[in-house]
Amino acid sequence: MDVTPLRTSRDFRLLFLAGTVFYLGGMVSYVAIPFQIYALTGSNFAVGAIGLVELVPLVVFGLYGGALADHVDRRRLLVGTGVGQAALTAVLAVNAFRDEPSIPVIFGVAGLLTATGALQRPSREALMPRTVRHDEIPAANALTSFGMQLGVLVGPAIGGLLVAYIGIGWCFVVDVVGLAVATALYFAMRSYAHQVETTPPSLRAIGEGWSYAVRRKDLLGTYVVDIVCMVLAFPVVLFPALAADVFDHPQLLGLLYSAETVGALLATLFSGWTARVHHHGRAIVVAAAAYGLFIGLVGLAPTIGVALGLLVLAGAADMTSGVFRGTVWNQTIPEQMRGRLAGIEMLSYSVGPIGGQVRAGLVADAWSVRGAIASGGFACVVGVGITAVALRDFWSYDDRTDVHAIAEREIRAARGETVD
Repeated sequence: MDVTPLRTSRDFRLLFLAGTVFYLGGMVSYVAIPFQIYALTGSNFAVGAIGLVELVPLVVFGLYGGALADHVDRRRLLVGTGVGQAALTAVLAVNAFRDEPSIPVIFGVAGLLTATGALQRPSREALMPRTVRHDEIPAANALTSFGMQLGVLVGPAIGGLLVAYIGIGWCFVVDVVGLAVATALYFAMRSYAHQVETTPPSLRAIGEGWSYAVRRKDLLGTYVVDIVCMVLAFPVVLFPALAADVFDHPQLLGLLYSAETVGALLATLFSGWTARVHHHGRAIVVAAAAYGLFIGLVGLAPTIGVALGLLVLAGAADMTSGVFRGTVWNQTIPEQMRGRLAGIEMLSYSVGPIGGQVRAGLVADAWSVRGAIASGGFACVVGVGITAVALRDFWSYDDRTDVHAIAEREIRAARGETVD
């Protein structure tokens, strides 16, 4: 893994550490909230309803947060939303330590946390390219993904141990500490003023972001491929049935959940080669198709061991696609549009899996668990291929000749941008 950005940029180091701590603490709460809801209600529907509560804030504040990131000081927005998230999570902790925790409080705070998180993420993603040199962006993307996946892998394990041996309330305490540390790291960064005239957040500003994304077929392809993969081949909702009913190894369910994350971590650890690739569109297509193929084969796997190996490969392919998608975004999107486009990316990243869970569940009930996983994976390969054919600018993208990539390089060179 190319760690040059960590050596050359103080602010990238701060952003990297803040993001890693943020995801680590967030995944501890990710385990605690559904467990607490189930413990209090005994209802699987109540657990699923958390996602329904979070959906509207995710869409509304994700888009608004993107427009806001293109107008206000992004570092201040990171700090403000970080303080808000820490305060809201503290409410969850206090509620959890009560003799009779309030269910409405959990649902209400979950929705507010989603709103503050959706406001924050576009600024974090839009700020990252400003902290590194233009040629360091692929490595910075890989490092950022590595920190996130590390938190995603370790956080649930910590949360599970805290729930089992200490108590749910302490999960939220750990998350509050993590949010406080992350916010302090954001505060330690220097301010990055907008370099061009900004557009106040409004429906018109949000519409400008969508219009820009649709006009840029190379950019549009990155979003469409991600949505195709998640809607058609996202298998997570079927893991309990796969472990218990198909393979008769319910005790290995946790390994199914963590296998893709392990693959993603391995992909980022050996990601130095990505900086030498210039045809990013083709790389995204190949990696996304490989993801669909491996997921399809999971549905045909003869043993759970084979399925786990295929999920590791799928996770590595998905992360490889993600690194190249992030490189296209950060090397070609103009400074004044980065927040709004990051908001759109967040929607594709978050809403796609929701559609994938619905598809997988319906197909599994109508056919079989194996059939739902296999058909979704192989359909993903076809869908990715159709996207590549339909969006030729996406397939033929080359960062050495793309007009948007060249323009961004020239702008940064003209400004003589350096990092600390």
